[in-house]
Amino acid sequence: MEIITASGLTKNYGSFKAVDNVSFSILSGECFGFLGPNGAGKTTIMRMIYCFMPPTRGEVTVFGHSVTRDPGHIKSRIGVVPQEESLDLDLTVLENIIVYGRYFDIPRKKSQPIAMELLSSVGLLERMNENIKNLSGGMKRSLLLVRSLVNDPELLVLDEPTTGLDPHSRQMVWHGLKQLQERGKTLLLTTHYMEEAQRLCNRVAIMDRGKIVVVASPKDLMEQYGGDLEEVYLRLTGRKLED
Repeated sequence: MEIITASGLTKNYGSFKAVDNVSFSILSGECFGFLGPNGAGKTTIMRMIYCFMPPTRGEVTVFGHSVTRDPGHIKSRIGVVPQEESLDLDLTVLENIIVYGRYFDIPRKKSQPIAMELLSSVGLLERMNENIKNLSGGMKRSLLLVRSLVNDPELLVLDEPTTGLDPHSRQMVWHGLKQLQERGKTLLLTTHYMEEAQRLCNRVAIMDRGKIVVVASPKDLMEQYGGDLEEVYLRLTGRKLED
């Protein structure tokens, strides 16, 4: 079953076309990744999917609902880990999750044990009463991830979820994301780590200059073009991983 569909999706910023007439579908329960150089349009697509910005043209539906006509329904069923940091610096680690839960009408009595369990899963339980300002960059990324899970979302949207994490923390996040997928969650991510895409994604869309170059499984791409996923990526985009 398709959980996300996009048809003729376009986003313009003045004369600049960030996303250029792309179409794709994402199946329920899969991990789907958008890969591409900086400026390829990945984050813009993600923001349209989680109803942060409207398309200029085209249509996106999530759970069968339009992102422009029914954003409230969509937002209630998804979790988002944005690329930019969006934590409240005046609150503690635990309070950041509890306050976020209020957006989904989750009372503190219910959200606090959920928050503590989530913090334990990423090794942050002992820091639950610390101010956000005392956390490292990697800890903040981990907190953004667990915060996105407080409403038990059906779809998790992750924009470069492991940027800034050390190898051990990255492995923990990968393990957690695999467990979420095994529970039937749908994962949508962007990443510059080709190993991450290769390990997690059932399919990837490689983008360049606002267009989708190809959509396929990492295995099929490597078999078709030869080499590992990074070599395939460089061959199809002709550009460095970060430019």
